[in-house]
Amino acid sequence: MSEIFDITIIGGGPVGLFAAFYAHLRHARVKIIDSLPQLGGQPAILYPEKIILDIPAYSKITGQELTDRLLEQLQDVDTMICLNETVTAIQTGDIITLETTKGSHQTKTAIVAMGGGAFKPRPLEIDNADQYENVRYHVSNLQQYAGQELVVLGGGDSAVDWSLAFEPIANKTSIVHRRDNFRALEHSVEALKQSKVDIYTPYTPKALIGDGTKATHIEFSKVKSDETLTLPFDQLFVNYGFKSSVGTLKEWGLDLQRNRIIVNSKQETSVAGIYAIGDCCFYEGKVDLIATGLGEAPTAVNNAMNFINPAEKVQPKHSTSL
Repeated sequence: MSEIFDITIIGGGPVGLFAAFYAHLRHARVKIIDSLPQLGGQPAILYPEKIILDIPAYSKITGQELTDRLLEQLQDVDTMICLNETVTAIQTGDIITLETTKGSHQTKTAIVAMGGGAFKPRPLEIDNADQYENVRYHVSNLQQYAGQELVVLGGGDSAVDWSLAFEPIANKTSIVHRRDNFRALEHSVEALKQSKVDIYTPYTPKALIGDGTKATHIEFSKVKSDETLTLPFDQLFVNYGFKSSVGTLKEWGLDLQRNRIIVNSKQETSVAGIYAIGDCCFYEGKVDLIATGLGEAPTAVNNAMNFINPAEKVQPKHSTSL
């Protein structure tokens, strides 16, 4: 018989990590299950040096710094961590059983914090793009690109933020987007326009030029025009977003809105004892930000504790309400 935990959190990204910490403040016995080989989710693995602007009390913080701060919170509390393990099924009852790729786990309640699911970057759809070692989809060490000529593809927050991060250290930074308008935060777009980054719109990538191992130039076609553009580069960064897979989520017995779990104001799902927070959950007016998920975590934890001890309906006494 496996040990029964009070709260098991499915997902070890920022939202799941904060939920674990807050659950310890409620004196819950906590377990985290994550399909990745390390904690931190997308901010830690895909963009550790990308600047994040929506974390309270930090005007800016990198993905790795955010992960480090969240892990520091868990250092002095006893949390069972299960990595490289994917939840495949949920069996409900008086005790919830989570079936995974490595076994089974028993828990009184579960909080799903799996973000958008398993993720991988959307590829650059140019012939032989995967052959070139300097076509990149994430940055693990910003300084290794100092003094180089860099080209960034994309028009969202990641593309704009990377361009701004590269501009002070690179020999030259260019950003190319297929539309005239960027989808990033207005603050970031304005900073981009005021920077020394070369902006090219609207262009779509057409071909890479190189020796088969390292690319040296990229060719573009201007949208609705015969005009072309060729840019040299040392490194090419592709920021077209991510493809995600929710795995067996549709088989867990939870009500879904497309691939997202429907929750109420208590972060409750359609199954008693199971809650959802962060990008994996849906309710009317939901805003997909890390800050939103961090705020949803205490709501889920407090309601999970009340589910475990319904007669007490205890509210936390360690914080101050405003």
